[in-house]
Amino acid sequence: MDATAPAPSPFRTIALPYGEEALEQAARWIAQGQPVAVPTETVYGLAANARDSDAVAAIYAAKRRPSFNPLIVHVDGLAMAERLARFDPVARKLASAFWPGPLTMVLPVREDAGLSPLVMAGLPTVALRLPAHRAMQALIARAGTPLAAPSANRSGAISPTSAAHVAASLGGRIPFILDDGPTTQGLESTIVAPEAGRIRLLRPGPVTPRMLEKASGLPVVAAQGGSIEAPGQLGSHYAPSKPVRLYATEAQADEYLVGFGPVPGAISLSESGDLVEAAANLFAALHIADASSLPRVAVAPVPEDGIGLAINDRLRRAAA
Repeated sequence: MDATAPAPSPFRTIALPYGEEALEQAARWIAQGQPVAVPTETVYGLAANARDSDAVAAIYAAKRRPSFNPLIVHVDGLAMAERLARFDPVARKLASAFWPGPLTMVLPVREDAGLSPLVMAGLPTVALRLPAHRAMQALIARAGTPLAAPSANRSGAISPTSAAHVAASLGGRIPFILDDGPTTQGLESTIVAPEAGRIRLLRPGPVTPRMLEKASGLPVVAAQGGSIEAPGQLGSHYAPSKPVRLYATEAQADEYLVGFGPVPGAISLSESGDLVEAAANLFAALHIADASSLPRVAVAPVPEDGIGLAINDRLRRAAA
């Protein structure tokens, strides 16, 4: 056998549209300790039983994800979340305001939570989210367990907002994709660490600092560099296979330009300059740019206002 030949794919990846059969198959794979791809309102996640270390290890293996990068655990309600982590009044206020939805909270893990240590990557905290998507909600209920679920793509690559994106990145490495169409938010969840007197922003996302301040009455401060506390903090992340140039107002001869607002491109995040539309389209546009025949990608300037903070966070990591 040729030692340089690629290893055979461990799975024939099946995709089924959302429905009873798809949920049954997804739950069966999870019960067997395998991760499956399932949509949330943000991006498609790669979900497995958060209490099963072999299943969680299979997530890391399928994604080729570094083991020091913790995972988000998805729950079916506040009661399940409070069995896994300690909630202070600030955390409860944020849960009341934004759950279900695209907010992840990093909280002290309970000693009796029963979670795989791999989920926390050696940290004393766990990242929790109550998703607002019918497919993930139904799968948690069917599986009867909290589900660890990072984005369903190769680690560091462009996040998936459709089943086709998942298949292109992880086809042959996972057994099943639950297809419920494109996601609506298009950006991964906001991640925060609630603290007495303030909220630390670990990853910007659809829930903006202004929204957090209004709901909590507390200041939101950006997390300082240093150790990895939550997903999405690696310097290089969400990256196409090609070099990315930011703040481009026109394309060079060898570039595929992703436009925004007044800057036209081969494709536009939002011709009208709508930041919410741009967020929903961001990863799909990067996938299209990455698949083009041109060797480089350029992206038009996007304002830092509101969800623009999260868009620019993803773009800077993609270009790193």
